Amino acid sequence: MKPLWSPSQNAIESAQITQFARECVRRHGLAFNTYPEFYRWSCDSSADFWSTFWDWAGVKGHKGRRILVDGHRMPGAKWFPDARLNFAENLMRGPRDAADAFVYWDESGARGRMSRAQLHAQVSRAAQAMRAAGLKPGDRVAAFMPNMPETCVLALAAISVGAVWSSCSPDFGTDGVLDRFGQTEPRLLFCADGYRYNGRAHDSIRRVAEIAAQLPSVKQVIVCSNLDESPDLAPIRNARRLADWLAPYRAGEIEFERLPFDHPLYILFTSGTTGKPKCIVHGAGGSLLSGLKMYKLQFDVRPGDRFFYYTTCNWVMWNLLFAGLCAEAAVMLYDGSPFMREGAMLFDYAQAERWTHFGTSAKYIDAIAKRGLKPRETHDLAAVRMIVSTGSPLVPESYAYVYRDVKTDVCLSSISGGTDIMAGFADANPVLPVYSGELQCRSLAMDVRVYDEAGRELLGDKGELVCVRPFPSMPVGFWNDADGAKYRAAYFARYPNVWCHGDWCELTERGTMIVYGRSDATLNPGGVRIGTAEIYGQTEKIAEIEEAVAIGQLWPPQQPTDTRVVLFVKLRPGHALDAALEERIRRQIREHTTPRHVPARIVAVPDIPRTRNGKVVELAVKAVVHGMPVASTEALANPEALQIFRDMPELAS
Repeated sequence: MKPLWSPSQNAIESAQITQFARECVRRHGLAFNTYPEFYRWSCDSSADFWSTFWDWAGVKGHKGRRILVDGHRMPGAKWFPDARLNFAENLMRGPRDAADAFVYWDESGARGRMSRAQLHAQVSRAAQAMRAAGLKPGDRVAAFMPNMPETCVLALAAISVGAVWSSCSPDFGTDGVLDRFGQTEPRLLFCADGYRYNGRAHDSIRRVAEIAAQLPSVKQVIVCSNLDESPDLAPIRNARRLADWLAPYRAGEIEFERLPFDHPLYILFTSGTTGKPKCIVHGAGGSLLSGLKMYKLQFDVRPGDRFFYYTTCNWVMWNLLFAGLCAEAAVMLYDGSPFMREGAMLFDYAQAERWTHFGTSAKYIDAIAKRGLKPRETHDLAAVRMIVSTGSPLVPESYAYVYRDVKTDVCLSSISGGTDIMAGFADANPVLPVYSGELQCRSLAMDVRVYDEAGRELLGDKGELVCVRPFPSMPVGFWNDADGAKYRAAYFARYPNVWCHGDWCELTERGTMIVYGRSDATLNPGGVRIGTAEIYGQTEKIAEIEEAVAIGQLWPPQQPTDTRVVLFVKLRPGHALDAALEERIRRQIREHTTPRHVPARIVAVPDIPRTRNGKVVELAVKAVVHGMPVASTEALANPEALQIFRDMPELAS
């Protein structure tokens, strides 16, 4: 296979990953000259790697002498047990000048920008207000906010004090927010008066009042004006406008609480569609080091770069997005529908603000391809060096689309990791080529392997993605899981002392990775495991199909002895599922995968349920088809779509 893109020799020489590799060679007396060799050393000598990286990246704080204790235990390993640092201090370490810290657009267009000097002043005032409200290290704060500069300011202020931050996007219903914040018992609740999406303004005051009334731990509710300069706060108990709350405080030096390496920083939430959302606790030190590695080495973000990722405050990518400050980049924020201006909005923004890095989801790339957008012909994207995609596997057709219709000279990197690790297992790489349908490499110092059912290592075959050595951004644990039983069951029950991530994937001989989907959503017809991404890769080639979801249906329903593949398709307007289209779908799948991938049933549906971040919820669809309850639908953008799959006559025979 020929690469779709390869870096120039100048790009390789100037990349930060090259400079850091040479520092490791000098410091440790090594002899290697390729990424695979550097990667293997980073895993085999991970303590040396992370200690050297701490120094090279200029982490602010006290490192201590011990780097890794009990490194043979997973869980149980302790990174930098003597260290003291503050995550916010490291994000705000750049000069306090007029350079952009944040640029903000919403779906109506440009809204504003915040300089580094203004950011420091705003964080200083907010931190003073939080201390005056009694906030102390370990207290929780929560945000029900759009993706706007004020959200980032409040997060940095809370973290500077040592508080634990969690956030949720404002399109969630009351129950979904309570399912999350009700578990963490925040002391302060931050919200906006509303948000805009798809051309409409949505008021949040009523929901915030309901949420606050059912969170007895909340002492104050602070409301940011987004739709109205003077929103009516009467319905909300103990509420104040953000401007009024900050008014008594003048900007000054920020008192950063330097705390232990694994002091809780974030509580992130799983989607909750298969049970109550899990509360994943991430530590400050691991999140900082992994974020710095991602930005500086894997993304090659440099001071003054312009970094964008389309996300809401409910997705781990928001936490990673605003952490772009650690690389002294300007962070590009956007709130609202990405499809405004007939789908051109984000490209208008990229052109106007000269983005260097464009982050998005695989679903977004597929959607603009099907809309026929050709940004290469309509926009100046000369500044964009890297396009990063995550959320689900990026199929070969999307690679072809990007290089044909978006930009020919760009590093297109599909990455995979997630909420569980706040990092990537498979990552971007500015010094490696891009191959269609493949993730460029395993991430540095993440000892990723592929295992079969018996725990044997695989190469060139499909299996479970595992990590066999500890890494700094492993979660501190789950909230309200005192003995760690839920944490161990989630990641370490399958293979003892090995992290099992739950992705069905393949490691190729050239070191790239192919992700076929979540392993708990793999299909199992005739006892052969099949990744759903292989089927979606073929359905996306068929112009009539807008979206698809594949599940395994237990068969026969009365006394199941096997599983059959069922494919649900949402067709584009003006098309119908007739016998000819069904045969074409089956032929496409059979000819490009295997006969076992061919669905036994193909059913047209008017909609397919997905999360607010665009992920199709295969497990929820499977549960409804089998008459099982879906624990929570608050994480879904279109929960009503689940009812389509209940008691379908097409699946009775």
